[in-house]
Amino acid sequence: VQLQASGGGLVQAGGSLRLSCAASGRTFSNYGMGWFRQAPGKEREFVAAINVIGGTYYADSVKDRFTISRDNAKDTVNLQMNSLKPEDTGVYYCAAGMIRATMYPPLSVRSWGQGTLVTVSS
Repeated sequence: VQLQASGGGLVQAGGSLRLSCAASGRTFSNYGMGWFRQAPGKEREFVAAINVIGGTYYADSVKDRFTISRDNAKDTVNLQMNSLKPEDTGVYYCAAGMIRATMYPPLSVRSWGQGTLVTVSS
């Protein structure tokens, strides 16, 4: 599956952004979907995932601030990010794969999209 992410940008702390990821090439509804991020000088880390029926998983650092959703009719997955903090700054990557609910991260990635940069200023 091919993934195209969009929606990054510059926002002040406390603000909101909405990332979107459009999928093509395979049956989108068969895949677990998710978002990872990579801050400068740090390793890529899990942010959020959603299974094929809408069950969601979040990193503790974004729980209650971020919401992941999917639209199987439009082959898209979204990440609504509220109450953004400077530490949320990084390149955000959309991912598709298999959900492993008992593992961490709960998404075993098969395909990566290109990143979209999110910068949160203090």
